[in-house]
Amino acid sequence: MERHEIRETIETPAMDSFFGTYTHLLDSKKRLTIPSDWREKLDTPQLFVLPGVNTKCLSVFPANEMARRLEKFRNVSIADTRAQQFARAIFARANQIPWDSQGRIRISDELMGWAGLTDQVVLAGVGTRFELWSPERWSEAQPAMDMAGFEEAAKYIGF
Repeated sequence: MERHEIRETIETPAMDSFFGTYTHLLDSKKRLTIPSDWREKLDTPQLFVLPGVNTKCLSVFPANEMARRLEKFRNVSIADTRAQQFARAIFARANQIPWDSQGRIRISDELMGWAGLTDQVVLAGVGTRFELWSPERWSEAQPAMDMAGFEEAAKYIGF
């Protein structure tokens, strides 16, 4: 009798995916510590911090995700006025930030003020990026979600 081996491949989330929520205090120099389990997922100690597009938070992208997003932008004509306005609005306010040996980053005062970040910051994993929120804005932005709402959200994003 011949023996057949069946191997099942289980796909795992991308190594640079961010899940969960953390609340951290800024230190006396206004530095924020990135959770160690998130840092371990990244190839390079380089993050890109941008203002949230439709919320008063900050979006933080790892270098490889930012490279993917910039690749899409490379194909946009410089004659595309609307795309160029968007680029100025987003990239002129962005920070490219390395973290130090203890996993801390220092975000510009301008971005911190825009997002309303003071002494405490909520770090929320959003798959390919994470967001930085003031605890007050985070609480306000979280809808009370019942099972029907959770089901609707899952369907909407194709989960």
